[in-house]
Amino acid sequence: MTAPVRFPRFFVTSPAPCPYLPGRSERKVFTELKGPHADQLNDALGRIGFRRSQTVAYRPSCVDCAACVSVRVVSEEFRPSTTQKRNLKRNSDLVVTVCRPWSTSEQFELLQRYLGVRHPGGGMATMDETDFADMVEHTPVETWMVEYREPTIDGTPGRLVGCCLTDRQGDGLSMIYSFYETELTNRTGLGNYIILDHIRRSVAEGLPFVYLGYWVEGSPRMQYKVRYRPLEKLGRDGWVRFGTDEQDRLIAAATASRHDDSPLDGRTKDGAHGGRGQYKLDL
Repeated sequence: MTAPVRFPRFFVTSPAPCPYLPGRSERKVFTELKGPHADQLNDALGRIGFRRSQTVAYRPSCVDCAACVSVRVVSEEFRPSTTQKRNLKRNSDLVVTVCRPWSTSEQFELLQRYLGVRHPGGGMATMDETDFADMVEHTPVETWMVEYREPTIDGTPGRLVGCCLTDRQGDGLSMIYSFYETELTNRTGLGNYIILDHIRRSVAEGLPFVYLGYWVEGSPRMQYKVRYRPLEKLGRDGWVRFGTDEQDRLIAAATASRHDDSPLDGRTKDGAHGGRGQYKLDL
């Protein structure tokens, strides 16, 4: 006899300051990912806009606000723009390695440099090496750490310049957290290159989507996500594509306000504030 499927229990966090839009508060609904069916549950929740943080799946559940919109790239139909082609060419010499989710001091030091420039004083700025290990290693699903290194003449591992913690879901790659060297004069656009590489990898693996997390119109440094076409957003009626005119307008606005290639505004990415401590049961 087949064992009954247990429906997960969901909880809600207490309100906290919104990391994306000043003057607003955020609230999340979340559930724990555990047991032999954690991968399947993560897949199902990912399709309805949840994100993973260690052993927790969460999504925004804010009162009177729906600014956070889940977005994903349709990988097989993606065609890089002229700017994206230049990025791919500029960084094509990087050596990319897909590693098991095991943290290293080298990765942590890179993360600290990244946070110091992109998110100083943010929710992850106080992370120590143990916290980082928890973020990388505490996963109940199929997860990888993708490393990006500069090439060397003798074949030894080169300097680590980028990393992305990535989940492999049933229908795509979910980019949980990426970080990279921000002050390399000869390697601009590393954050965007990591996304382009994930799109390429998803095609190679026969996966239709790359999940980019949440897009927030009105948060300037979240607008980098609209530059990838075709892009789908999750609404009340399911996943729908951005209209061509709509995406043209958003790309033009993002280009006009662009100051750098930093992927996220606010304290951290997609509300992942550096651990499970924020997920306190509010029954």
